[in-house]
Amino acid sequence: MKLCYEGHACFQLENAQGVKILIDPFITHNPSCKKSWKDFNPEIILVTHGHMDHMEDTLTIARNSGATLVSISDLIYSLDCDGIKTEGINMGGTVVVKSVAITMVPAWHGSSSFSKGGVYGGLACGFVIRTDGLCIYHAGDTALFGDMNAVISRYNIDYALLPIGDYFTMGPEDAVVAAEWLKAKTVIPMHYNTFPVIKQDVNQFKENLENNTQSKCLILNSNDTIEI
Repeated sequence: MKLCYEGHACFQLENAQGVKILIDPFITHNPSCKKSWKDFNPEIILVTHGHMDHMEDTLTIARNSGATLVSISDLIYSLDCDGIKTEGINMGGTVVVKSVAITMVPAWHGSSSFSKGGVYGGLACGFVIRTDGLCIYHAGDTALFGDMNAVISRYNIDYALLPIGDYFTMGPEDAVVAAEWLKAKTVIPMHYNTFPVIKQDVNQFKENLENNTQSKCLILNSNDTIEI
């Protein structure tokens, strides 16, 4: 499977069947992203919550590509999704799109849809993605919370994409605890250094993570593509 980090909390996965999964498409005004929304042609788009820095280009890319948009049902209902294929699921629910199993799990964060007036966008969420025999957890924007240990760890996570920026999400110290609770084999830090208020020393995070947990830390720069 290919994994590309586009900066902030935006990732694109491509499985062995060539199915492309785009997560939290914040492209146009993302200072970390080196691409245009026109560079993306996914089959599946996942959105963790309605804030602009997670779904700015979602509807444009969905209409252009014909992708299926998967998010929490309240956010789907609040958006202008005419002409877009959607799967509006809820916490604990799983949907299979093009043989990719996508399970919605909680996140502790706010959400309002990216539209004028900030319409209620439902609860923020994370996703557990299972394909190619791998399990990838995208935590979305979240604080540390106990269900990472009690519930989400049961999925046998290979790669955990965790925010470390602090201020809007958990910071590096809590992300280390999250990794321990999740029992993730590898952690990829995200949602840091995009803006001054979330600036972090990612190398210090890596050192703390690997000294205090069984997880390995994989640091990606924007536009890095790796095989996992």
